[in-house]
Amino acid sequence: MRRPLAISLVLLIAVVVPVTAGASHKPGHAPGGGEALTVAAKPNPIVYGGTVAIAGKLSGASNVGKNVILESDPFPYDAFSNVGNVSTGPGGNYSFTDDPGVNTRYRVRQGNLMSPVVTVLVRIRLGLRVSDRTPDAGERVRFFGRACPEHVGALVRIQRRAPGRWITVAWTRTKDATRCASYSRRVRVFRDGRYRAVVAGHDDHARGISRTRFLDVD
Repeated sequence: MRRPLAISLVLLIAVVVPVTAGASHKPGHAPGGGEALTVAAKPNPIVYGGTVAIAGKLSGASNVGKNVILESDPFPYDAFSNVGNVSTGPGGNYSFTDDPGVNTRYRVRQGNLMSPVVTVLVRIRLGLRVSDRTPDAGERVRFFGRACPEHVGALVRIQRRAPGRWITVAWTRTKDATRCASYSRRVRVFRDGRYRAVVAGHDDHARGISRTRFLDVD
């Protein structure tokens, strides 16, 4: 009486197992464990005006001398387009360089094989200058600089380094300027400290972080 039940379980397992195995396929890998195409971006994020290296590897048989196409999709991420092509070198390795002006998605293609998508963030380039690096205690120091590309009205935070964290001591907003936006804020300082400026990001750019400035207060 139990044999029909055992046969039914075996048939159920035979049906379920192939479906589960098929669901594990990921972009960049061919079905059956054949060729695979990887992609990575360094550095990421980059600062506006900088370049990024897009590199990876084509694995599988006969992976040298294959044409690999780089595709990009800048913000607002509406369509990929070809931006370059190279031939794979020894070991199936390839590399590109690009200078995206906004946050951009990249992928590479070799024949019918497509890599996963990698998103490169582009930070706003933010400068920071101070009116006096050796102020007297209690003196108001002017913190100012430029933010490129221009984002008028963006929030800029002036921050001082504290143990293990940055503390916002003042804030302002960017204003229209030639080619880039500018900002300026006076802050009263009372002791030595390391300062930086941070500008808020937008959909098309990641937040910008300036170099630090050390104030030696007399």
